[in-house]
Amino acid sequence: MNSEPISLSKALASFDALWSPRIVTRVNDYDVRIAKVEGEHVWHVHDDTDEFFLVLDGELHISLREPDGERTVLLPRGAVFTVPRGTEHKPHAPSGAAILLFEPTGTPTTGDRHDEIPEHVDSTTGHALGT
Repeated sequence: MNSEPISLSKALASFDALWSPRIVTRVNDYDVRIAKVEGEHVWHVHDDTDEFFLVLDGELHISLREPDGERTVLLPRGAVFTVPRGTEHKPHAPSGAAILLFEPTGTPTTGDRHDEIPEHVDSTTGHALGT
C-alpha cells in the first residue's frame, strides 16, 4: 500500500483507455479504482457484492433492472450511488465521465454474469484490449 497521498487527477491523466479501471489504492480487502468512461458498458450483475460509484467529472447514467421494472439514475459530478448486489445494471456516459469505484479486490468489471462483450474488450477482465 502506498503511504503517500495520491493525486486522482494525475492518475487519471496517466491513461486514456475507456472502461478500463485502474487500482489507485486498497482499503482492507477492497480496491479503490478510477476509470474514464464514455458511451455504453454492458449489462452485468455482481452476485455477491454491491458496487459503489463516485462521479469525479462529467455525468454517469446507470440503468437498472429491478423487480418493479427498469429505471435509470443520473449521477452528476460529485454524486455517489451504490448498485445493490444481484441487481443487473448498465453504466453509460454519453458525454464521458471520470469515476471512482469501490469494490472487493478481484471483482471483475463485467460482473459475474453479463451480456455479450464487444470484441474490443477482454472477456476475462472487462478491460479494453490493447491497453
